[in-house]
Amino acid sequence: MANKSQAVPPVSAKLRIAVDIGGTFTDMAAFDEVSGKLLFGKALSTHGQLVDGIQHTLDSADIDVHNGNLFLHGSTIAINTLLERNGAKTALLITEGFRDIYEIGRVNRPDAYNLFFNKHTPLVKRSLRFEVAERLRADGSTHKPLDEAAVRDLARELRGQGIEAVAVLLLHSYRNPAHEQRVKQILQEELPGAFVSASHELSQEYREFERVSTVVANAYVGPRVSAYLGELEKHLAKGGFEGDFYVVQSTGGLFPSEHARRDCVRMLESGPAAGVIGAQAICAQLGMGDAIAFDMGGTTAKAGVISEGRPLTTGSALIGGYERALPIQIPMMDIHEVGTGGGSIARVETGSALRVGPQSAGSIPGPVAYGRGGTEPTVTDANLLLGRLDADHFLGGELKLDMAGCERQMRERVAGPLGLDPTEAADGILRIAVTQMSHAVKAVTTERGLDAGSFTMVVYGGAGPLHASAIAREIGIRKVLIPFAPGYFSAYGMLFSDLRYDYVRSVFRKLNDVSFEEIESLYQGMEDEGRAALAQSGVKADGIVIERAADMRYVGQEHAVTVDLPMAFFESKDRSAIKRQFDELHKVRYGTSAPKEPADLVSLRVTVLGTMKKPPKHSVEAGSKQPEKAALRVVKPVYFRSGGWADTPVYKRDLLLSGNVVAGPALIEEHASTTVVQPGDELRVDELGNLQISIGSDRT
Repeated sequence: MANKSQAVPPVSAKLRIAVDIGGTFTDMAAFDEVSGKLLFGKALSTHGQLVDGIQHTLDSADIDVHNGNLFLHGSTIAINTLLERNGAKTALLITEGFRDIYEIGRVNRPDAYNLFFNKHTPLVKRSLRFEVAERLRADGSTHKPLDEAAVRDLARELRGQGIEAVAVLLLHSYRNPAHEQRVKQILQEELPGAFVSASHELSQEYREFERVSTVVANAYVGPRVSAYLGELEKHLAKGGFEGDFYVVQSTGGLFPSEHARRDCVRMLESGPAAGVIGAQAICAQLGMGDAIAFDMGGTTAKAGVISEGRPLTTGSALIGGYERALPIQIPMMDIHEVGTGGGSIARVETGSALRVGPQSAGSIPGPVAYGRGGTEPTVTDANLLLGRLDADHFLGGELKLDMAGCERQMRERVAGPLGLDPTEAADGILRIAVTQMSHAVKAVTTERGLDAGSFTMVVYGGAGPLHASAIAREIGIRKVLIPFAPGYFSAYGMLFSDLRYDYVRSVFRKLNDVSFEEIESLYQGMEDEGRAALAQSGVKADGIVIERAADMRYVGQEHAVTVDLPMAFFESKDRSAIKRQFDELHKVRYGTSAPKEPADLVSLRVTVLGTMKKPPKHSVEAGSKQPEKAALRVVKPVYFRSGGWADTPVYKRDLLLSGNVVAGPALIEEHASTTVVQPGDELRVDELGNLQISIGSDRT
């Protein structure tokens, strides 16, 4: 399912190939580093054998991996393994006396009056959690030596139980990893086939519950993810690929596949993070500092924020929803996700309540419209019934949609039970889906003290442009931007990713008391690690960028916020500037600050980037205000809630020119997506080919 409008790179080209696996489709974007040309491909994801879907995507675009020098990859395999709880049989080794901290957790109860609240369920049952005789003090010194003989006996016991993975969490290993390192060494000797993960390799911060949750998650998904990456490496090698294989981290940065096979948990949000990196690139090209990155695919919708030109990141996240989630304590893009996508299933439940998602039809069987055996109406089916998708032009006509089947199933399963006609039922499905997706945007803006209405929303994913205007109206956003190639955008965003290594050290010092020499020594140590890692990567970066940050809090507070700190603060040893930076961020986040109160430095953070050559700006030919006649494909009836069915022009995106203006209602079709311009909206094509939509009012 290639986008044939893109030029095919010559056989001798040096290709940077990026592949993103989603719940419904697998997307590919390739960049010829010699000519600067781009090529795109799309195929249905093959969940039983993910590598097959990748190859189908490459074949659809006539890509030969023998011509590639870099293969970049983002996948949902890690996050899906965690959410579906089908990972490895895992054991946990933990410091004596702390066997139950993983289950006790933080004793959070987000809804005090919810009688149906369920506490998180550990990934490792209690019978597979074992205590290790040892103890370090908080400063890393030894209180009780490690009993190596006992560890070896325990390892032999685990071997007899058929354990596939082992997680190791020893108290205060972030200060001194010696005991964890030795335990891991013994386990590898006694359990040569098991996946062994030690907490200090993933996190060098305090908070033992978060650390144990992170290392257990890594061990739990490790065998499956490692085997998959190994299988993909062999597949690429068989095809003649001799370049470097990099995986996208949850930060949007790249790291070598051998690191990904050990630190699997770092790729939980790899695809969504790459989309935010792509949105950041669009912002840089347009000189736009603030934006919301919104991605709607077949299974989920995700939102992140770019503030002052930089994506917002976090040092930890709850995976699986706050009420039942387990924390993961690694740097990652600050992304909120909801279970609403094009394949989300609509059901009528008890009490005639219409629910949309989180169950998804995925790629197998897929929506009813795909004609692959699906029987339950989805968001995609609703869009087809309302005229927003074209049965004969979906994916450029390569996948014919079943309109009659959609109408039949919608009438039988949703419209009939609710006493509605299929059009009303389809409109209701979209209204619910839009409301649910707006929660993802609010979670990364309003709930963080940001005014969503002041941001431009960059919308992508195959299903995103269909709903962009409706979501913007729901939240009060006045400007939406649909970028170049939205249906392939997460894969495209990978082409803008840099090599990235993140480091953190917990310090616990009062800002007024700590010396800049001590701070500088800690930062320099982490930066040297990052430079060494870049040198060992084997990829020649265009340059090195180092970013510093610190987790800070007011003295007496428990939780900290991460503050970006410019290098100039350290060069001038300006303690007051660091404090002001913290006060300002605290004001934005919580609506209050205390400039006269002292602050703590909790942890120091360093990001080391090896910058890569970026694809050139995509541009389109200049035209007049009125689109060319050839750009208009057809005028057809489309349903809009404000006025019912309306004759709506349908334009071909690849024939729209810079400066063209289209007033709503209208549809803009391209190979892998359709943009809905609602009544009252006005769309303008900019010089880079982006569709910039001014959200108006659909009220007449």
